[in-house]
Amino acid sequence: MGRSPKSRNGRRGQAAEALVEAVDGGLAELVPDRDRPRAWTLLIDGAPQSHVDLDDPAHLAFEYQRRLGHLIDLAAPPGRPVQAVHLGGGAFTLARYTAATRPRSTQQVVERDAALVQLVRRALPLDPNARIRVRSTDAREGLAKVPDGWADLVIVDVFSGARTPAHLTSVEFVGEIRRALKDGGLCAANLADGPPLAHLRGQISTAAAVFPELALLADPAVLRGKRFGNAILAASGHPLPLAELTRRAASDPHPARVEHGRALHDFTGGAAAVTDAAAVASPAPPPSVFR
Repeated sequence: MGRSPKSRNGRRGQAAEALVEAVDGGLAELVPDRDRPRAWTLLIDGAPQSHVDLDDPAHLAFEYQRRLGHLIDLAAPPGRPVQAVHLGGGAFTLARYTAATRPRSTQQVVERDAALVQLVRRALPLDPNARIRVRSTDAREGLAKVPDGWADLVIVDVFSGARTPAHLTSVEFVGEIRRALKDGGLCAANLADGPPLAHLRGQISTAAAVFPELALLADPAVLRGKRFGNAILAASGHPLPLAELTRRAASDPHPARVEHGRALHDFTGGAAAVTDAAAVASPAPPPSVFR
């Protein structure tokens, strides 16, 4: 159905070729990065999902992944191994990042798309020494199998057809995340929304029903409802490292604003927390987002 990516340094000096294969979630493309010899971007049905540099797994190219990377960095003292759960795998970018920056970490990746998992394992193999276990199952079902209080970190980055499934947007789901976290553990979720930001406001209220400490990282234009984009929601039972998080977010190539406390509560505009009974998928991005 497809071909394995060729090395840029292969025979006759040919540049790497894109790999296109059908997976459970649509048409997957692995497109070579012209600036990095062993780096690839994963797209599903034309929507960018992940970027991986096999030579430098600590390199995070996408804005939202850099922001999640800051939270991985701040989840524990520098270099200390963690126990992490990744709901949504993509090309395993953040699991690779965690393994590179926190050696000896133990990680579980839950990715429903079994065909995508096989493609990534074959074309962009994981470091065999990394302690990364991949389960091909639904994110909520996989989370339910994580022992109580096991994880230092849970990262939620699940999209199906560029939308987060409804059953991963509820108070009940967030409660399962808190159950799986250690006391003081951290949840970091990638949310996508555009004007009027109803989904994002509801997700903040949903997390606030379970976790006492929240912070939101996003491009100021997204927070003002000027465009569709990603926002990273951090949640914990203990105070978050807000000063360092704010400094890192502001110093990125594409700076983000960090909202927390009363300002974040006011941002929700009184939006109600979402329950399983009322949950809907996140809004689809406009076609212009991927042009």
